[in-house]
Amino acid sequence: MSPSETYYQRIERKLTAALAPLSLTIVDDSHRHAGHADRIAALKDAGNPTHGHAPTDGLGETHFTVTIVSDHFAGQSRVARQRMVYDLLQDELRERIHALALKTLTGEEANAAR
Repeated sequence: MSPSETYYQRIERKLTAALAPLSLTIVDDSHRHAGHADRIAALKDAGNPTHGHAPTDGLGETHFTVTIVSDHFAGQSRVARQRMVYDLLQDELRERIHALALKTLTGEEANAAR
């Protein structure tokens, strides 16, 4: 990992390397949650220092939606597919990412949905 690599880039690099996606869409939804900082600060002030939320530094890259199409998902349940992705991104989830919405499909499923 390069120190200048964004979390978006880290997600893209890791998922591409491990799952060879036929399609990968990553959307940073952090701007939709920008107003949460005051509520999180209030929790911390109320004596809950481990509020379990993403950083409130205003730098974003805390909430993502990922749609990934990969034949590595063939034969796997929806839960198993999501575990695969969460395992790949465990460092990012521990460090900064608070919310990760996933849509995981095989190539066949993606073609059938068109």
